[in-house]
Amino acid sequence: MVEKVLIANRGEIALRIVRSCRELGIATVAVFSTVDKKALHVQLADEAVCVGDSLSNKSYLNIPNILAAATSRGVDAIHPGYGFLAENDQFAKKIIDSGIVWIGPTPETIISMGNKETARTLAKESSVPICPGINQNELEEEDLEEKCKNIGFPILVKASAGGGGIGMQIAKDYDQLKEVIEKTKNLAGKAFGNSDIFLEKYIANARHIEIQIFGYGEKKAIHLYERDCSLQRRFQKIIEESPAPNIARETIHQMSECAVNFASNQKYEGAGTVEFVYDIDSKKFYFLEMNTRIQVEHPVTEQITGLDLVEMQIKFALKINDYTIQQNKIFRSGHAIECRLYAEDPSKNFLPSPGKISKLSIPELINNTRLDIGVDEGDEISFYYDPMIAKVITRGENRNDSINNMIQLLNEIEIEGINSNKSFLLA
Repeated sequence: MVEKVLIANRGEIALRIVRSCRELGIATVAVFSTVDKKALHVQLADEAVCVGDSLSNKSYLNIPNILAAATSRGVDAIHPGYGFLAENDQFAKKIIDSGIVWIGPTPETIISMGNKETARTLAKESSVPICPGINQNELEEEDLEEKCKNIGFPILVKASAGGGGIGMQIAKDYDQLKEVIEKTKNLAGKAFGNSDIFLEKYIANARHIEIQIFGYGEKKAIHLYERDCSLQRRFQKIIEESPAPNIARETIHQMSECAVNFASNQKYEGAGTVEFVYDIDSKKFYFLEMNTRIQVEHPVTEQITGLDLVEMQIKFALKINDYTIQQNKIFRSGHAIECRLYAEDPSKNFLPSPGKISKLSIPELINNTRLDIGVDEGDEISFYYDPMIAKVITRGENRNDSINNMIQLLNEIEIEGINSNKSFLLA
């Protein structure tokens, strides 16, 4: 019997996990930093443990403290959410070694997918198309300039261990490339503790398409359709939707098959996302990366399929009855959009805008609307963490319906005391 799950996260995703656990009759333990002691996820979990000071590395990234909290409260499993330690293989291994269930893929999979170069190699072995590029071990070769010309400029320089767009830079010619390579190596070493980089052809006229998959280990993985995440700022997603508009369904079907084959070949376990870049001009798609966790934008998939991805994660990890779903039992209907509502100022290059929420008015949510939020009126958006206020999700019978529902919902949300990107999202 599984009785208690610790949630190694904060904010809206922690609340999201609490909700799924309650529906399964499982108690929850929240962890929190000193600045989060009155946060909603702390109030709504069954138990809560302080794991350190406000800084992330003192609390939400503090592996010994989180493990001590899990042990002291006698938890059966740990769910990491997204961000923080969700893709930390050492954290996953220590949990498993302590006899606690890790709700996520194996540490080995996290390692292989966490390094973008390794993931590219594994994707190629699974016959998944990869973007033309140059690996770390080829950067010192004498014919580098010739190879770059064959790929064609501009070229994107990426950190092998990177994520969230950190360290990505575009080089327009070979002279600029040499400068960017050194800058990216230095930044990657500081940000990720790994200075390895690789090069990829930069596709200017591109769409960012991801396939939600769920792996059953030795059994074959399944997919839950696609999400279009092309609307971004600073290489970070801000609006996501499904189905992807204006891309041939046959192309999406091919992406889905590639994603399922890739995940199946890795014997992937749990929720994950295989991401692709789609070249609008050539109508070709290429493997981008794989995320070994629940995604921020998972509600888009839930809205069109009626499934609970977090519940699926928990059921699979804990081997709760009927934890497998067959591909032919997954259907979708309608169109869904998610907007990330941030405490930031779009007029100042999306500069974070921490502060106290003096007013927060949320309309009544009907069937086609959803709000995943981790704050309340009077709460503080802290400069210590990501400034996301909420995820605003709408569904419609078609894309226009979904857009109109989103405009109405955003207009009805009132937030004061801090700057937000609400007007930008509406525009």
